Amino acid sequence: MPRITPNLWFDTQGQEAAEFYVSVFPNSKIRNISYYGEEGPGKAGTVLTVDFVLDGQGYLAINGGPQFTFDEAVSFAIDCADQAEIDYYWDKLSEGGEEGPCGWLKDRYGLSWQVVPAAMAELMADPDQSRAQRAMKAMFGMKKLDIAALRAAADEA
Repeated sequence: MPRITPNLWFDTQGQEAAEFYVSVFPNSKIRNISYYGEEGPGKAGTVLTVDFVLDGQGYLAINGGPQFTFDEAVSFAIDCADQAEIDYYWDKLSEGGEEGPCGWLKDRYGLSWQVVPAAMAELMADPDQSRAQRAMKAMFGMKKLDIAALRAAADEA
């Protein structure tokens, strides 16, 4: 089966971003860095691409220039096992970025992330739809998601 590798377009911060992401996620590393040559289009000797891995998933950062920027049409979801993981990833990734609603944030590079509890899917798929709706309503009032508050909202009678 072919591998699918997300390619992330940066102006010039690809290496900086890759180093940041590798510092946040376990089992992560930078595999290779390539550089522009004399033929360009970037300045010879500057970073062209950074091949890196975040917890087993390969990514490629491309320093392609300012023509394209990230938007919310593409985001990466982090399924967190517990509140400690939510707090860790939320704090690390939102630093220098922007907090959004419902567990969404933009990091300092403008890349969108969804920091969510793995239990969220269970809550949303609850056979008791009123329970699921109460959890969803609670989620809409949050920025960083709070598992205990979501469960409490679902359990309200």
